[in-house]
Amino acid sequence: MKILVTGVKGQLGYDVVNELEKRGIQAVGTDVDDMDVTNGEICDQVIKSVGPDAVIHCAAYTAVDAAEDNVELCRKINADGTRNIAAVCKELDIPMLYLSTDYVFDGHGTRPWEPDDERHPLNVYGQTKYEGELAVEELLSKYFIVRIAWVFGVNGKNFIKTMLRLGKERGAVSVVDDQFGSPTYTYDLAKLLVDMILTDKYGTYHATNEGICSWYEFACEIFKQAGMTDVSVTPVTSSEFAAKAVRPENSRMSKEKLTENGFDRLPTWQDALGRYLKLI
Repeated sequence: MKILVTGVKGQLGYDVVNELEKRGIQAVGTDVDDMDVTNGEICDQVIKSVGPDAVIHCAAYTAVDAAEDNVELCRKINADGTRNIAAVCKELDIPMLYLSTDYVFDGHGTRPWEPDDERHPLNVYGQTKYEGELAVEELLSKYFIVRIAWVFGVNGKNFIKTMLRLGKERGAVSVVDDQFGSPTYTYDLAKLLVDMILTDKYGTYHATNEGICSWYEFACEIFKQAGMTDVSVTPVTSSEFAAKAVRPENSRMSKEKLTENGFDRLPTWQDALGRYLKLI
């Protein structure tokens, strides 16, 4: 079996390729230098030349605040790029797994979002990922849409690395305490994505590590597990923390559909954090 993985230089694509190879599955990783997803002809040429049995599409424009000033580029990558890949998968009649985000929801309320809830993005990034979902749904029947949130991995920038750096540099950080969700460790997620692509249990899923926290609680646990208990962590509201893009307050996502379809849910985020800190 051969699977093409986009965004191999990113946090998730890197771990997905490693997981595939661990299982003896041939993985072909691409990034912008190998396959510019915004170019439909290039996508067609590269995917057909590889001849994969499935595509896991991790590549994305993920700079949430910068997206507000780079709408066209963000849309080209997240929406048009996804459509380009989906079109080739349709022609080849192969499954596609598309990584999406909690940002497709408006972030109101407190109940966990279900996979089939109405989507009302709050920012450009969320809107373009939503448009990517629509392209997949429109073109394909053999697809997985997997929404993730608060991602961290070894290969790339993330909240944990930022907190550790700021803690060492300043000895104090301020973190929002009115946004709630679940961190997602790419190492754990990669296992689930490979499990999925080997089945025909198509549809839209949510996948994060188990447990709910605020960004403030996440930061406190990072410093606790890192042995940096002298770092001062101050909770602040979203309105006090200026950001160009609006963030959802409620990023809680229901993972019941994973259980219903026989997929293993990810370990707790605290457990994932502990394992991750030993690697960086």
